[in-house]
Amino acid sequence: MSQQFLPNILAAKTEEVAQLLEEQVGNLRETYRFYDYLKNHSDRLQVIAEIKKASPSLGDINLEVDILAQARAYESAGAAMISVLTDAVFFKGDIADLRAVSDQVNIPTLAKDFIIDEKQIIRSLNAGATVILLIVAALSEERLGQLYQYATQLGLEVLVETHNLEELQIAHRIGAQIIGINNRNLTTFETDLNTSLTLADHFIDGPVYISESAILSENEARQVAPAFSGILVGTALMQAASPAQRLKELRIDKG
Repeated sequence: MSQQFLPNILAAKTEEVAQLLEEQVGNLRETYRFYDYLKNHSDRLQVIAEIKKASPSLGDINLEVDILAQARAYESAGAAMISVLTDAVFFKGDIADLRAVSDQVNIPTLAKDFIIDEKQIIRSLNAGATVILLIVAALSEERLGQLYQYATQLGLEVLVETHNLEELQIAHRIGAQIIGINNRNLTTFETDLNTSLTLADHFIDGPVYISESAILSENEARQVAPAFSGILVGTALMQAASPAQRLKELRIDKG
């Protein structure tokens, strides 16, 4: 994997955003608040189930997937939220996938992309997302704060993704309520579950924390369950013979 993974994506994203038309802000889709749901269902490790056709590290994962059938399976198996990759170049996703899934399910949907501009936030909301992703490594702290405030003023929730202690502290400083710890290094693209386990020592009261990437089985889920409210899982569910069964196995009882 190229050492320039994140800079390459951000360069492509900057070009994409320059071509993006500015949409009028539509109505926020009605569903429950994801933060509140995690707080009120802390007896289980909750799962953000991802629609992920491909990735830069793995290549094609499941291009033939029926995304609507997959989304319905996720919802019926107890997913707390569905994440939909909308990046076309690197993940073979599409904003149309987010719109289609959001139209079919009643639970929150997450717009999973490298968001660097308000135009992407409006587009995500109009496609039915109720939560967006902001990646600390992709933005200056000032810009991160601006986009966070913009999204929350529109009624969206924000998953703020971090990879190390410095980024976690930034997430805390901007007042993030939903914080992701990504076990994938965005420079090397290698994964290490210890990223989550180590950073858990620095969690504070108030936010909910999500462990992302490198969770392939019940074993990894059990390791992060004590410190985390939820996990974000893509590859393991996209490759599973029964996504619903795999998802149920990951919803660890924390009681």
